[in-house]
Amino acid sequence: MTHPRLTVAILGPGGVGGLLAALLSRAGHRVICLSGEDTAATLREHGIRVRSGHFGDFTAPVEADTELRTPADAVLITVKQTALDDALKRVPSEVLGDALLVPFLNGVEHPAALRAHHRRELVAPAVIRVESTRTAPGVVDHGSPFAEIDLSGDPVDRTRLETLAVALDEAGLRARVLDDETEALWAKLTFLAPFALLTTRHALPIGDLRTAHRDELTALVTETAAISTAVGAPADPARTLARYDALPPGMKSSMQRDAESGRPLELDAIGGALLRAAHAHEVPVPVAERVVRELTAHTG
Repeated sequence: MTHPRLTVAILGPGGVGGLLAALLSRAGHRVICLSGEDTAATLREHGIRVRSGHFGDFTAPVEADTELRTPADAVLITVKQTALDDALKRVPSEVLGDALLVPFLNGVEHPAALRAHHRRELVAPAVIRVESTRTAPGVVDHGSPFAEIDLSGDPVDRTRLETLAVALDEAGLRARVLDDETEALWAKLTFLAPFALLTTRHALPIGDLRTAHRDELTALVTETAAISTAVGAPADPARTLARYDALPPGMKSSMQRDAESGRPLELDAIGGALLRAAHAHEVPVPVAERVVRELTAHTG
């Protein structure tokens, strides 16, 4: 069966966006990367070079521009939460039309923010589990032995989600469509939050963290699972810990890499969202409160 060739815009071709752009281009889809002019010029000339033990080393050609100028089937939003407002200026509403907006942002609060300005049925939140880093414009190092995507969107046309999932899956990513948007977003946050907050707080990769700070990690995972369960997305802390134990010991969180590079942290989107949900549902989270407070003081 021949599946349609999609036109996909990538808003923010960094570590995650660059990997998605390169894989979709290699699979035969039209890819338009949206970025600043210097990065766009580099991508137009050299494409995106991927170095990956999982996908192999390859270079994929892409189109690139500073804003969307042609209709697309989907716009994958792969910028950090801290850059979202400015990045969205690259996607004029009159050009966006009926394109799906697919945010791969960390946290759980961004779908509501996007739906305040865009049609609800076009906002399709996604989560990705991957370690992928932009080392230079157009150069991506993919370090994890996996790259998995969950697509969701309670008011979104299921057929459109399935079509995008097939394209991503055939490009080499393990993609699926989940029925429950809340469950999809919180499944990611329950895994990401303890990992991101503690690797950044202690400046350690996961291998050192899970041995040197096991009790703290277990406590934060337990609190996060309790919050997730309270909001309607039951979570098992033992399963989360088992996933951490299976990760390559040198794996770092994107927040930790941002801290190492002096970039703004997504502390509010991850830690702040966690605390706001805990307080709204009256879940006691002393460890989360302390870790977020310490990170805020350290980075403030």
